[in-house]
Amino acid sequence: MADTITLNPNVAELPPYNAGMNIAVARSKTGLTDIAALASNENPYGCSPKVAAALANLDPSRYADPACAILRGALSRKLDVAENRIVIGNGSEEMIAAVCRAVLQPLSTVVTITPGFGLHEIEPRANGAKIVKIPMTKDLRFDLEAVIEALREKPSIFFISSPSNPVGPALDGAQLGRLIAAIPPETLLVYDEAYFEFCDEQTPDGLKVLADNGISYVVLRTFSKAHGLAGLRVGYAVASDERLAQAMSSAKTPFNVNAAAQLAAVAALDDEDWMRQSVASVVAERKRLTEEIQSIGLFVPDSQTNFLFIDVECDSTVAFEHFLAHGIIVKPWKEPAFASFIRVTVGLPAENDRFIHALRLLKGELPMEKAAS
Repeated sequence: MADTITLNPNVAELPPYNAGMNIAVARSKTGLTDIAALASNENPYGCSPKVAAALANLDPSRYADPACAILRGALSRKLDVAENRIVIGNGSEEMIAAVCRAVLQPLSTVVTITPGFGLHEIEPRANGAKIVKIPMTKDLRFDLEAVIEALREKPSIFFISSPSNPVGPALDGAQLGRLIAAIPPETLLVYDEAYFEFCDEQTPDGLKVLADNGISYVVLRTFSKAHGLAGLRVGYAVASDERLAQAMSSAKTPFNVNAAAQLAAVAALDDEDWMRQSVASVVAERKRLTEEIQSIGLFVPDSQTNFLFIDVECDSTVAFEHFLAHGIIVKPWKEPAFASFIRVTVGLPAENDRFIHALRLLKGELPMEKAAS
C-alpha cells in the first residue's frame, strides 16, 4: 500500500510554491483569447533576435555540455570573474537548491526576509533547516537593524534578494556595506540579484561590492528576466571561492542546463544593446504605472524591478479573480500578513493600460463591466 511508505517530513510539510497562472490555463478558465500575462515577471519584449538565430543551429539529438563551458567562459569575460567560481543552473532556482544541499545540515539555521521569494524558505526547509524570517518595515523597506540582530546568531545561510522579490526595493551602498560588515565568518551570504538589470544607476553591483570584502558569498543572477529567456530556464551563481562553487556543482544533476538554454544564453549575452533597450522601456513604464496606481490612492513601494507590489485593500484572491475575468493574470500574495497585496509585472504599454483600467474598476472608480473575448 502506498500509504505505508514513510515520507521525508521535511519535504512532505513544505508550503506550495506560489507560481503565476499559465496563459493557456487562463484562456481555458475564462474563455478569453486576449490574455495579459502579468504575474511571472517575464520580459514583455521577449528576447534578442540573436537568440532565434542561435537556436537555428540546435541539434536536439546531442547531449548538452554538462560543464556549460562556453557559457561560463562568456560570463567570465563579461563579469571579470574566474570560470571556476561560476555555476550554471536550470534557472537560478536550481542554484538555490544547490547551495542549500552544499551547505546545510539537519537543524541548521537559515535567515531570510518576509515578504520574500518562496524558494528562500522552501529549499532550506527541504534540507531540514530551521527558518528565521525577518519582516520588512511597515513601509516595506529592509529592516537592517533586525537583520543585523539575527545575524549575531551565526546562521548557516542568509538569503536576501536585492532588489526584493516580491516588494521591489534594493539595498543602497551604505546598507549593503552595513550588511557585509555584519556577516559572521560562519554565515554564507546568498545575495539574489535576479532583477539587477532593472536597477537605477545608484544601486550597487553586488558582485563588485562583495568581491573584496573577505566574506563567503554566492550571488545569484538569471537570464529569465531582463534577457527574456524565462521559458528556457537558465541562471547562474557566482561563488566567493572555487571550493564553494565546486560543492554547488556537485549538488546539482548532470546535464542540468539543456543545449537550447546554453545556446540562447550565450547569444543573449552577445546582444547587450537589445537587453538594455528593452529594460529602459520597462523602467519607463514602471514609473508611469507607479504614478497611475498612486493616483488611485493605493500603496505601492519603491521598485527597482520589472514588477510592482500593490496593496489593493481587499483579499488578494478576490482581486486575482477580478483581474482574470478581465483577461489579466496577476499574482495574489498569500503570506498572511500581506494577503491584501498583489504583484503585477510591468508589461507592454497597452497591457499596463488594461491593468490600470481593471484596477480602477476594482476600486469602484469606474462602473463594472465584462471583458470582451
